Amino acid sequence: MLPPLPERMRPHDLDGYVGQKHLVGKGCILRNMLETGNLSSFILWGPPGVGKTTLSRIVASSLKREFFTLSAVSAGVKDVREVIDRARSNSLFSGGLAPILFIDEIHRFNKSQQDALLGAVEDGTIVLIGATTENPSFEVITPLLSRSQVFVLKSLAKEDLQELLDRALRDDEVLKHIKIKVKETEALFRHSAGDARKLLNILEIVVGANSDKDEIIIDNRSVTSCLQENVAIYDKGGEMHYDVISAFIKSVRGSDPNAAVYYLARMLDGGEDPLFIARRLCILAAEDVGLANPNALLLANSCFQIVHTIGMPEARIPLAECTIYLASSAKSNSAYMAINEALTVAKETQTASVPLYLRNAPTQLMEELGYSDGYKYAHDYPGHFADLEFMPEELSGHRFYEPADNKHEDGLRSRLEALWPKYYRK
Repeated sequence: MLPPLPERMRPHDLDGYVGQKHLVGKGCILRNMLETGNLSSFILWGPPGVGKTTLSRIVASSLKREFFTLSAVSAGVKDVREVIDRARSNSLFSGGLAPILFIDEIHRFNKSQQDALLGAVEDGTIVLIGATTENPSFEVITPLLSRSQVFVLKSLAKEDLQELLDRALRDDEVLKHIKIKVKETEALFRHSAGDARKLLNILEIVVGANSDKDEIIIDNRSVTSCLQENVAIYDKGGEMHYDVISAFIKSVRGSDPNAAVYYLARMLDGGEDPLFIARRLCILAAEDVGLANPNALLLANSCFQIVHTIGMPEARIPLAECTIYLASSAKSNSAYMAINEALTVAKETQTASVPLYLRNAPTQLMEELGYSDGYKYAHDYPGHFADLEFMPEELSGHRFYEPADNKHEDGLRSRLEALWPKYYRK
């Protein structure tokens, strides 16, 4: 049985590699690394299907290095240590060349798993190549990041996709024997979304669906028709991904814990990164729950840290707990509205002067000019409040924060009305 088209078309050297010219082009850093043999640990950061795994294999084969691979989805600390032990043992017979350890989806490794790599990377037992779709600045621990270069891979451009399509039709052992005519590529490239693997999968689907024809026509209609029947429902990079995360966000905002936990399950079952979900929960806690329940943000932040620490599958439980809590909580977007309006006004009033009595006076000259003169220290006054104008003169009395109607902000409103009757008392 033949492997799928993306696997059949996987290149074995840089000359057959499509895209990422800024890394593998003549005189560029990765090509230079291969030509000189001076290999150091690095992390490949980019969207799915742009050649991260392929590039790591090319590096290993070009330099004739032993190649170990782990998936962060299924590997644990024990697996990491076993590979490192094997690398140490095998290095005695490899001419002193450190083997390469490739870790796919390294962003899914928790802190303890990443810590287990540190010593081996530091002493040169292994050369680490990590692949991630998430910003490594947030997902990879600082000590490991500082010992690795980060290479950013880009989605394939139309010309790259065209080159890949032409190669597949010309060189693939199956497709080159089939009469295929490409009339239009707009839908094919649009649905591929810069993903080489997706392009080849779609091409294979279209060809397979029309295998009974003497001549297969590739056009917008044939591509669209086939995809309606064959493309997976949840695609991390596709439209359905955005539909599901949108439904999740709106269910939490709309105070429906049942729908929210259902869409959470949809995302987890579809392979969504749990840290992506945890970050969304932090945003929801601040934007939509807000001051109606300030504890929500603390819980969401704790959830993010826990998910980062324990990983899947256990992370599903704190994610569900946080989702249900936020969905069931009272809602307020008053802080969100306040900062948005404040930013708008700030852009228009960049030259507004800070009142002299609010300015710092670190030098005698500034004191003589009246800096800080007239400032009232709040704690010297009853109730720890001094009636003082804090806004620039041209913004005096402007209200950015409007308390929402909920139990917690009712208390805030009462306090503000007592302290600032000229601004808040109706």
